[in-house]
This record gives sequence, structure tokens and C-alpha cells, in this order.
Amino acid sequence: MTSFQEILSKPSIFKDNSVLSPHYVPLNLPFRDSQIKEIMEIVSLALKNQKPRNLFIYGKTGSGKTCSVKHVMDKFNSVNPASLMIYLNSRIYNSRYRIMQKIMKQFIPELEKSGFGLPHLYEKLIEFTSKGKQLIVVLDEIDMIKDLDELVYTLTRANDEIKGGGISIIGISNKLSFKNELDPRSKSSLYETEMVFPPYTSNQLQHILLQRVEKGFEKGSVESSAINLAAAITAQESGDARYALKLILKAGEIAQQNSKLKVNDEDVELARKRVEIDLAAETIATLPFNHQLVLYAIAFLSINGSKYARLEGFNEEFLFSGEIYEEYENLTKKVHKKARSVRWYKEYLNDLEMLGLITTTPSGKGVRGHTTLIKLGGSPQDISDLLKKTILL
Repeated sequence: MTSFQEILSKPSIFKDNSVLSPHYVPLNLPFRDSQIKEIMEIVSLALKNQKPRNLFIYGKTGSGKTCSVKHVMDKFNSVNPASLMIYLNSRIYNSRYRIMQKIMKQFIPELEKSGFGLPHLYEKLIEFTSKGKQLIVVLDEIDMIKDLDELVYTLTRANDEIKGGGISIIGISNKLSFKNELDPRSKSSLYETEMVFPPYTSNQLQHILLQRVEKGFEKGSVESSAINLAAAITAQESGDARYALKLILKAGEIAQQNSKLKVNDEDVELARKRVEIDLAAETIATLPFNHQLVLYAIAFLSINGSKYARLEGFNEEFLFSGEIYEEYENLTKKVHKKARSVRWYKEYLNDLEMLGLITTTPSGKGVRGHTTLIKLGGSPQDISDLLKKTILL
């Protein structure tokens, strides 16, 4: 029978695989100095007891947004106890009440107990910040908040009642279009600065991987060609540093399972398929419901065939935007929901493309009229199987 002692005594190519985690925040963030400096300049007003402007940070997954903000937050919170940055993951704290409760329980622990209504939490927030406190609330994946309009309005308008302090918001999102969904009242009260984080290049990813491999793997256990390949694959796919780190970690696990002493190109190629499935599942699970329905409609039609497939000049790999919308409408009826308008449908397509789940292209010559052609970014069957459970089909 295998024992833990036997497992732990085996040689390992890993030194500390936690540094390969996307949640690890290194002391130095390469290629994000200018973004970090800009964030620091914006929030520095709070250290002089002046309210900073609200800040919205956009960029693709794995472009260093969260790491950069957390890096600034650690520095900020060590300077002046009268000012504070609080980080919340909006996948977990996804409503105005839960966010207000989470903020206030940091200062008044008994507020975590149920039974305190929103007005009470709001009054305590005003009372706390009116004592000369500047509070900066960081909302990661801000677009996941169900009642975002109400939250934005509440936090921004609270400043009208606060004397001697203030509340600012830093919102982090993968979706450039998410503000379009806000109510005009909320938009007008924001008065925000915006930043866009670019995706990493192949050379930058290579540098990031080298930095993490040195700390995460035993010396000489990863071939340089494997690092270069992982960086090149990632740059071609998305420029997502988290993808690159998962790729090299999974390649290491594959090499170790096969009792190899070095990670090579073959391990990276084997890891690629597994990581793509894992990331697709993770991304799909966090999509809003209507996005999931549109994606399922694309997967369904990709598997079952397009009714326009034999039109002259039509590439069979692509689907017409119109027929996908028709299938989306059929799906909403099946799950007893109301279909959103074509305008919203186009926003969903933009978001799905930005996440790398689909690709779109304008129709060319040989197709009557002007439309958008859409192709799924992964295996239709894999995506269909993942979504069936989620949307209860």
C-alpha cells in the first residue's frame, strides 16, 4: 500500500509550484511599471485626504490588471492608516448588499451577522468615512455584480453625505462594453478615469515564464525551448500570462507523471489541449446567462449544421449571425426566459469574441447582403457538453 512518506520521498522537478499559480503576486511585475505608476498617482490623493477619481481598468484576461492593483494596494495600505484600499472579487461578492456587508465587517465585525438591513450598513459606512477616512473599493470583475447600477449609485452618491472623507471605486473588467449596461444616472455620477492593459507579447511572456520557472522549478529541469514554445503559443492565442503559467505548470506535471527529469517541447504540446479545456470550462462557467445561451446556440448549430451551408460563397466553418440569433430565441423559450434585443445580442458576440470563445468576420463577396460570420473558437462538442449542465438543457 502506498504511503505519504513514499510519495514525498520521490524526486520532484518542482521547487515551489505555488509561484506558478495565477494568484501569486510577485514582488516585481515586469512590463507593468507605467500602469502601476499611473494607478499609484491616481490613488495617492487619498493619502492627502482628498478623494481620488473613480478608476476603471480594462484588458483581456491575464494582462496583469489584478496583480498590478494588488501590488499598489499592498503599498498603499502600508502608508497611512486613515486611508484604506479594500479588494473584493465580484464573482463571490456579487450584489450590493454582500459588498456593503463585506466592506463594513472589516471595521465592525458584528455586522457580518445576518439581520442588518442595507440602510443600517449604509449609515455605518457614512459614519465611518466621515471620520476623515478615504476608502477605495476595488471591485474585480465588476461586470459580475447583479445590481451594479444600485451599487455604483449608492457608493458614488454617499460622498454627498460624507464630511471629511470619501469613497472611490476601482473597477476591473475584461469587458470594454460593460458600462453600456449602466443606467444613465449611475454613469453620470462616476466621473471616472479609464485605463486599458495591453496583452503581453511573446518576448514579454518569455521573460515572465523565465522569472517564475527559476522560482518554481528545480534548476535545469525545464528546457529553454519549452519556455519559448509556451510563450509563443500563448502570444499567438491571447497574450494571457495566466494561460502561459498554466501551460508550463501542466507541462511540468505531465513530465513528472512520466518520471522525466526535464520538461521539453513535447510536454508543452500535451499540456496545451488540457489547459485549453480547463480554461474554456472556467470562462464558460462565469459567463452571464444570456452569453451562455448565445454560445450554446453557436455550438448547437456547429454540430448540427447550418441551413445556409450550401449557399454559394459560404465557408462551412462559419455561421450566419441571423440564424444564431434565431436559435438563441428558440433556446430562451425552452428555458422560459425572454430573449434580449438584437442590439444586446451583438454586445454578447463582442464579449464572447474578446474572451476568445468565438471569432467573427464580415461576410465577403458571393454572399447576398451584408452580415457577420461567426465561428466557434473551440470544440463544439466540448463546449456544448459544458453548457448543457449549466443552462439545464
